Amino acid sequence: MKLLLVSPHFFPENFKCNDLAFELAAKGHDVTVLSDIPNYPQGKYFKGYSLFRRRKEVVNGVTVYRAIVIPRGKATAVRLAFNYASFVLFASVIALYLAFFKKFDAVIVHETSPITVGIPACIVKKIQRIPMLFWVLDLWPESLSAAGGIENKQVIGFFTWLTKRIYHNSDKILISSKGFEQSIREKGPFADKIHYYPNWADRALGEKKEYTLPEMPEGFIVMFAGNIGEAQDFDHLMEAARLLKEETGIHFVLVGDGRKRPWVEDFIARHSLEKTVHWVGRHPLEAMPVFFARANAMIVSLKDQLIFNLTAPAKIQAYMSAGKPIVMMQNGEGPRIIREADCGYAVPAGDAAGFAELIRKMAQMPAEELERMGASGKAYCQEHFQLDKSIDQMCQWLDEVAGRK
Repeated sequence: MKLLLVSPHFFPENFKCNDLAFELAAKGHDVTVLSDIPNYPQGKYFKGYSLFRRRKEVVNGVTVYRAIVIPRGKATAVRLAFNYASFVLFASVIALYLAFFKKFDAVIVHETSPITVGIPACIVKKIQRIPMLFWVLDLWPESLSAAGGIENKQVIGFFTWLTKRIYHNSDKILISSKGFEQSIREKGPFADKIHYYPNWADRALGEKKEYTLPEMPEGFIVMFAGNIGEAQDFDHLMEAARLLKEETGIHFVLVGDGRKRPWVEDFIARHSLEKTVHWVGRHPLEAMPVFFARANAMIVSLKDQLIFNLTAPAKIQAYMSAGKPIVMMQNGEGPRIIREADCGYAVPAGDAAGFAELIRKMAQMPAEELERMGASGKAYCQEHFQLDKSIDQMCQWLDEVAGRK
């Protein structure tokens, strides 16, 4: 089949749509990607890319068209708004070109955020009258208020209308979290279109390679790996670290970077947590198995907001695939998976005292029990979050919507 994949991010940025495009191409499909000039997460164009360089290229057999975007910069609200708007504008121009001069059998949308990524996809769908599969990884318009702090009724109303129109034009709505289903059902008669399609574990996380780690502490290590942002509720995560300050055998290791980093560094300094909280910065995905191997437990935390309660963070799969137990501070979908997989413990979002006590409890557990939980999570991951199974399922849906049952 000739497939168009629309995503605001693509290789060399690290997103699941990379696997999706490359694996579909490996199965013999003719895959074209419409994406942006890579600039995530650094906030500036990747080396080798510019307004005039590599706007069209072939990567692993996949043809990639790159729309002009204003880089994210430091990801302030204004800068993100310009980044999102510029992608919709210039990607829509390319979408018109593709719709009139190329022929596709189906469109797949990888919707990380914002919902407007569906606009250029709808242009191709409408002109060529082909099916569209819309993969929801971020729930709109709920994300506007949860992550962006936007409460304006007119703005929320517009994006609610736009979301409904895009869902209406989708032949299948794929949800990365079961928690998304109710919200989508409430937006219209979309129940028959909804299918569960979770993130899969990165293969690179199962391949332990040589990597020189920065100096690591000795003792019980609880590790956070990923974006250091507002959503991850570092206010309460750091409060838990403060409550465990005197437990010098327990160490928090933070791997990553993000907008919240200056606040976290200031908190560490103000509360003299340098001996128990260790910031090691951002490292490549390939290094994560080496970091994970040094951890005794992995941290997942999200704020107590509706959108986050419905979300299953992708790092859950990453931690499970590494065979590590999980300690979680979140409500809703995340704890449900942890309980089902029997791979760790969770306390409600915002419960810093409970989180600290949970970490203290895990630090006192026999190593055999931690290993048992890690193994249980890995087995669950292999059953439910495997790339090969996910690609096969996508191929089945593509055959269905294209009338090739």
